[in-house]
Amino acid sequence: MRVTVLGSGSVGNATLVEAEGTAILVDAGFSGRDLETRLLSIGANPATLAGVIITHDHGDHTRGMGVLARRFGVPIYLTRRTAEACAALLTGEEDVREYASSGRFRIGALEVESFLTVHDAADPVAIAVLQPATLSKIGIATDLGRPTAAVRAALAGCHMLVLEANHDDAMLWRGPYPWSVKQRIASSHGHLSNRSAAQLARELHHPGLASIVLAHLSQHCNDSGLAHHVVGRGLDRLGWRGKLVVAGQDRPIEPIDVYALRKKRGAEQLELL
Repeated sequence: MRVTVLGSGSVGNATLVEAEGTAILVDAGFSGRDLETRLLSIGANPATLAGVIITHDHGDHTRGMGVLARRFGVPIYLTRRTAEACAALLTGEEDVREYASSGRFRIGALEVESFLTVHDAADPVAIAVLQPATLSKIGIATDLGRPTAAVRAALAGCHMLVLEANHDDAMLWRGPYPWSVKQRIASSHGHLSNRSAAQLARELHHPGLASIVLAHLSQHCNDSGLAHHVVGRGLDRLGWRGKLVVAGQDRPIEPIDVYALRKKRGAEQLELL
């Protein structure tokens, strides 16, 4: 299983997951042209996508879904309430497939589990993706007002996490946003801070966790080095030796081969014994 965050932040979010000839896009928050450019830049053909999974209706997750679907005939997977909230982006020509906000479905070689999150959207979800052939599991949760017990349960046992680290608390309150926006971001229906992301990462830590990508960083209220330091320090205390990456807004990260990292990490653990 190979995972590439094409970009993540306040302007747009999209993550490509590939395994055994199946490629899916989780969220499509850039323009259709930008998504195509980013996919081609990493050697991925948009026309071969097996589906685009939309996690919620906010524009930084949906902006290019309609264009991409119409241009390349790619199915769009979303919940009924999210589809209703995104009606303006769709013309009726798209292949729209509804999924439950808490359930499982399959796309090609991949099994997808959706689960409700707490966020100020119509029907927000995060997802876990399993490759049955290798039992590799990843979790993608980029908009979490707070991590609920259901979120923790769904993300447990993941070998890779794409996890929100939206803001630094001090930078948020000193930042340029109106007071009402600051309150929304910091609320239980807003976004995770670096500190909260570090706590959740520690709670989800297990011997098989090979990589974490920190995502959805605020342009004005966070810093990639600070996010890496706060989350990394928390994991260091647990003796974690996995791969910690911070996703940016402007370009894709290097693809991460989850199974290869798992094997490498397993060998390291055996050496320690």
